[in-house]
Amino acid sequence: MEKHFNNAGPVNMDDMYKIDPLKRWDLDEVLDLIDQRKYFILHAPQQTGKTSCLLALRDYLNEEGKNVVVYVNMKVVQAFVHDEALAIKALVNEIKESLFKVTKEEKLHLELADVNNDNVNSKGLSYALSYICRNVEKPVVIFFDNMDALCGDFLFYVLRQIRSRFDQRPDLFPSSMVFSGIYGKSDYNSVKNLSFQIVNAVPFNIITTTFTLSNFSKEEVINLYTQHTTETGQIFEEDCYDLIMHYSGGQPWLVNALAYEVTYEMKENRDRAVKITSKMIEIAKERLILERQTHLDQLTDKLKEDRVRRIILPMILGCDYVSNDEDEKYCIDLGLIKRSSEGLQISNMIYKEIIPRVLTHGSQQLFLSKYQKESLWLNEDGSINVKSLLTLFKDFWNKNAGIQGSNIIEYREATPQLILQAFLQRVANGNGYVNREYGLSRYRTDIMVEWHYKINGVLTIQNIVMELKVLRKNDKYETLRDEAIEQTLIYAKSCGEDKAHILIFDRDNKQGWKADEENEVLEIEGIRLEIWKLWQETNT
Repeated sequence: MEKHFNNAGPVNMDDMYKIDPLKRWDLDEVLDLIDQRKYFILHAPQQTGKTSCLLALRDYLNEEGKNVVVYVNMKVVQAFVHDEALAIKALVNEIKESLFKVTKEEKLHLELADVNNDNVNSKGLSYALSYICRNVEKPVVIFFDNMDALCGDFLFYVLRQIRSRFDQRPDLFPSSMVFSGIYGKSDYNSVKNLSFQIVNAVPFNIITTTFTLSNFSKEEVINLYTQHTTETGQIFEEDCYDLIMHYSGGQPWLVNALAYEVTYEMKENRDRAVKITSKMIEIAKERLILERQTHLDQLTDKLKEDRVRRIILPMILGCDYVSNDEDEKYCIDLGLIKRSSEGLQISNMIYKEIIPRVLTHGSQQLFLSKYQKESLWLNEDGSINVKSLLTLFKDFWNKNAGIQGSNIIEYREATPQLILQAFLQRVANGNGYVNREYGLSRYRTDIMVEWHYKINGVLTIQNIVMELKVLRKNDKYETLRDEAIEQTLIYAKSCGEDKAHILIFDRDNKQGWKADEENEVLEIEGIRLEIWKLWQETNT
């Protein structure tokens, strides 16, 4: 059977292309900490390879033979977190089954079943772990994965039980433990920092250190993809790698999912004689976004949380925000944002595209029904008639923006930014791409539509540069206009274009613009600028 790229769950070492999980963190230091009987954390965003690392380490250590290492997936208790007794019972049962996979000891397996039935209470976990350690000859090491599946009081109970018998290791309690999830050390020391029910601080000061996993480097992406070439003979063109890094930022799930999409889901490419091109990567990226696979759905579901909205909304608006270290840390731990020399940014280009699409899904469906005919905005040669396109949008905005907005009510303040992007996404719709630049304190949204069409069978690319500004209550139009001109000139030059459009939204209708208001057209430094004035017939 041919190997494949992993786009779901932990890596299967035999059947999948992989970056060796044991090399993704400092193995020598990890082994030293286990030898020293330390408790420590592995934390990283969702689907970056934490589980694969733990399973590989479990197998490595069990083969070494000095310890009995048990991997425990905490997700088994998610259905019972509001019933402490059932949750503890489910967790102990998972530990029992995982231990049996390693030791194959029938007697201990049956005894643990009795222990679980007799000790269904808040101390059941510590009692079961102690019982295991008393009945296994070697030191026991436990890997608790997906700790973020626990919440509120139940998380408190688990941490408290582990803390209570820490001094009894290694004879009567696990010699070493690893806690894996999206949370770092400070989150375990104070449960109130977690995103769930607030409880009292936990004296969980037994953790020595924290490890994290980085995204793949370009070299690791090349290594991963070259494994496919070696296995099948199918070649990736050289410029694919830069494009993969551009879209994914090296995020492991995205890197694998793009490769799986382009080598398997795109059925014509199952012919391994077909060379994978950058254009195919572009198509795979678009398909991935439209399919909204589980990883992307889980990520975007977080947009509804207040601590995420407090970061993402100002990014979309391009405005300043009140700095909040806990919110920033949470969003970074989720993998949604990153810190860079330019400040906080969305982690990668795919997430940057996913966010506005999710927030405007309903509006995109409305555009699909309202503007079925591309001829409304296309020239005879297949290029976009920008004048017609933006006139359509201006008419739609003026009549509908008051009742349309984000699917998530907390983002309604960003209606101008989101509706324009939804409209342009409908226009692109498989024949082009909408490139967006937004972030904190920019006070604008830079957009470039890349439209693909053919002239006499030859692919031609049309780039349409736009700058979006919102006129607010205390803004002066003349000041905002001058600022927009300066910013748009810089953006147009960076895109290599000699035409650009500035869209200014008057959300409060204080300018009294009329439906037949003429666009202002300027030419500055060889760049033609057209200013579009938009308002609302009904207020949002």
